[in-house]
Amino acid sequence: MDLDRYFTRIGFTGEPHADEITLRALHRLHVQAIPFENLDVLLGRRIDMSANAVAKKLVDDRRGGYCFEQNTLFQDVLTRIGFEVEPFLARVRFNVPAEVRTGLTHMILRVTIGGRPWLADVGFGGVGGSAPLALDTEAAQPTPHEPRRLIRRGPLVVHQALLGGEWKDAYEFVLEAPAPIDFELGNWYSCTHPQAHFINNLVVAKLDGVQRLIITNREFIVRQIDGSAERHEIASPMDLIELLASRFGLVFPAGTVFKAPGLSW
Repeated sequence: MDLDRYFTRIGFTGEPHADEITLRALHRLHVQAIPFENLDVLLGRRIDMSANAVAKKLVDDRRGGYCFEQNTLFQDVLTRIGFEVEPFLARVRFNVPAEVRTGLTHMILRVTIGGRPWLADVGFGGVGGSAPLALDTEAAQPTPHEPRRLIRRGPLVVHQALLGGEWKDAYEFVLEAPAPIDFELGNWYSCTHPQAHFINNLVVAKLDGVQRLIITNREFIVRQIDGSAERHEIASPMDLIELLASRFGLVFPAGTVFKAPGLSW
């Protein structure tokens, strides 16, 4: 992948260096420019998480993707710039009951700068972060949006976001390097298993300045930085196609119909 094509895609115009300033800039621009979405899954397509495939889809074809695509692309970009990057797997905890154990289906990145480790994640959808987080502290960390923190529960690192005045778990992980096949299994489950969230629901999200734009099945949500939200029903497949193009920059042929149990047109 040509880095210049990626920089053009996200609107980065600076001189990249393997430092905190560049990491923060790329992280924010990426989540503002490249939507989180699982639309190919709902069109019956398998997700190819190879570096060439995600570069073509997210950069050249101007599409979005879910975590295995987004963070594979971001890892490739950061590595080419000269960052030290390692991928890990996490268990999603957002809106999941405490007694439910989830699978290792979320990909994240550890980026080390001058010996200091950072969590980078440009692929967590509607509550995804807009900045990297220092991994060596449990203190709350400001971001361009809501504060975040990384607390410890035994061997687990838990990523939390301050939403509506309450710290809520986003996901949990251990800093133990998975085998390459573990990423393939997590990706395969996410795009093929009958019970997988992305098989059963349409999910699209993007940061638009301080707003979050979110589609969950037939609901379009515009959430402000203070937590307030406007909610609109999406009346038809045609309205969905128009919304994807106008607010998310995702263009599909007229007549495209996404199929998922959560849509129930």
